[in-house]
Amino acid sequence: MTFQSKLKYAACLILTAFVTAGTVSADNLTAESRAALNQLVAQNPAAGKVKSKAAAVLVFPDVVKAGFIFGAQGGKGILFVHNRPNGQYRTVAASHGLQAGVQKYGYALFFMNQKAVDWINNTRGWEIGTGPSVVIVDKGMARSFTTDTLHSGIYAFTFDQQGLMAGLGLQGSKIMRD
Repeated sequence: MTFQSKLKYAACLILTAFVTAGTVSADNLTAESRAALNQLVAQNPAAGKVKSKAAAVLVFPDVVKAGFIFGAQGGKGILFVHNRPNGQYRTVAASHGLQAGVQKYGYALFFMNQKAVDWINNTRGWEIGTGPSVVIVDKGMARSFTTDTLHSGIYAFTFDQQGLMAGLGLQGSKIMRD
């Protein structure tokens, strides 16, 4: 590994630590996650349809993404199984490239079958894009979404985007149980 690569890697780690360093109590995180999920379902009928069929939902109410050439994003969330909290999770990601800005958003992952729920509970950390297929539901897809079109193990919805940063992607986000 070259010195430049080590420097980039160190900068990404420092930025990731900075972005994800929040001290939210478990009770507050559960309340924030539940409120975010309720708001998502109220504002997005497609999310409501998916939730009605989901075996579990992992909600990250506040993910912060920041970067200037090197970037990082991170946040904490709660897994709800049958509407009850069933674990606290952390999401992190690092990147480099032509980027600048700060953005805050939330996202929810809907696990549509027990196999997907078992998979997240039995891995020591997974990256979106390396596990079961994740379908990111955008506004265009949400308009034509029905319960008959549910064919994936996991569906992702983003919400409450604020700030200035080009692009929002979940690919490469690592999710670990706290």
